[in-house]
Amino acid sequence: MGKAKGTVIFDSDACKGCGLCISVCPVNILALDTSSVNNKGYHPATAIEPEKCIGCANCATICPDTVITVYRTMEE
Repeated sequence: MGKAKGTVIFDSDACKGCGLCISVCPVNILALDTSSVNNKGYHPATAIEPEKCIGCANCATICPDTVITVYRTMEE
């Protein structure tokens, strides 16, 4: 059986920067992007090491504004 690989995508303009997604990421690859501000005036969440995403979708599940989409593939 292969290893799970994920791709996490944020709708940065809709993110309110609550940080819930950051707190549930088991591989600690999410953070608030303090270098940018979205249309709502918040620092949006982002994947700082997207290549380490395992595709668990914890972040998308906990997001109250459904701004996160996770795609999962299996690597051999």
